[in-house]
Amino acid sequence: MSTSSRTAVMAAALDLFDRQGFEATSVEQIAKAAGVSRSTFFRQFGGKDDVVFADHELLLDMLREYLGKPHDDPWLAVRDACIKVFRHFAADPDLARRRYAVVRQVPALREREIVTVFRYERLFDEYLRDALPGLDPVDAVSFAAVVTAIHNHVLRRLIRGTKRVPVSVLSAALDEALRRFGVLGTAAAPASDDVVVAVFPRRMPVAEVARRLRADLPGAS
Repeated sequence: MSTSSRTAVMAAALDLFDRQGFEATSVEQIAKAAGVSRSTFFRQFGGKDDVVFADHELLLDMLREYLGKPHDDPWLAVRDACIKVFRHFAADPDLARRRYAVVRQVPALREREIVTVFRYERLFDEYLRDALPGLDPVDAVSFAAVVTAIHNHVLRRLIRGTKRVPVSVLSAALDEALRRFGVLGTAAAPASDDVVVAVFPRRMPVAEVARRLRADLPGAS
């Protein structure tokens, strides 16, 4: 099933959940409304709670692939991953609002949403640890939690409001977090062939200092 087809099934399910209630809506009704067979629905989604979070599964897979590629700056890669997620929801804010309304009404879905948010944090945390050997785990988990929280805050502004929230709002907030974390910007250029002077913020993680030195100094190890 293509991404657009999965989105269509999710939209049909959310429409039924909104009109009839989550518990009162059956898989058979969702399949019929979406124009797919019951077996196809179960094969693609597993259950009616899974269809609510179907695009999150696609997004997590997309981010794993994106972060699995080489990146010059791991911190910026995480920032850009957050922006990719926001762009997805901003492309169809009405669908995002409808899902938000359904999730707020069902305790089990709210709990699953919390778990889903943690999966993004864990993905970013694990990526940073792999990309920056020696990085303090506290720095990795802290940065992952901060950027995820910022993304979710801006996304809620989009969902709860009636006006468009441009991606520049999220970009600016994430860049400010990078500055506060001390990882936005580059080290000073070498002063001569024999002496290197590099200036870094005190708060920059040691592993990031080492990464930048290796990148800026040919032959450094």
